[in-house]
Amino acid sequence: MIYSFISDYHFSEYGGPDGELGASLRYLSQRFTMPLPELKATLTDIGTEELNHLEMIGAIVYQLTKDLTEDEIKKQGFEDYFVDHTTGVYPQSAGGSPFTAASMQVKGDPITDLHENMAAEQKARSTYDNILRFCDDYDVKDAIRFLREREVVHYQRFGENLRLMTDKLDEKNFYAFNPSFDKKCFKNCMKKK
Repeated sequence: MIYSFISDYHFSEYGGPDGELGASLRYLSQRFTMPLPELKATLTDIGTEELNHLEMIGAIVYQLTKDLTEDEIKKQGFEDYFVDHTTGVYPQSAGGSPFTAASMQVKGDPITDLHENMAAEQKARSTYDNILRFCDDYDVKDAIRFLREREVVHYQRFGENLRLMTDKLDEKNFYAFNPSFDKKCFKNCMKKK
């Protein structure tokens, strides 16, 4: 299969600012400061699933680039990437910037982190929407549609977790403290259910 411009976008979902690598690292790192076991479980589940998505995107990129000829590499504008990585799958954005953890956040505040995660899932969904607008390979489109659907499910699960977290707080203004760090306040504010 020939490399096409769509591979650039797949690279972005592999290692770009809203890609699967950043999502998995974000969720698996945030889980440590979540005060409720249900929240830790959700972050562990989704973080692990994002690693599976990373493997799927890597497989797509590899399949699109593995059999390129030198002429196809030049014609498709793939030579800059090829010089550095041949056809290896390297985590970078569509613009060629290498993966950096600077595009993700771990605050240690469950309310902040859950909002961050919901936003991250929406950004990933938007990126998949954009890939689908340009993709003409039906095999690739099916995989991208599946991944897009998972972003929607993850967004919903993080929303449920945010509701669970805020329902457990007895404070009307749950923005006034960090439930993970301000342990005494959190302990006093938890409803006994």
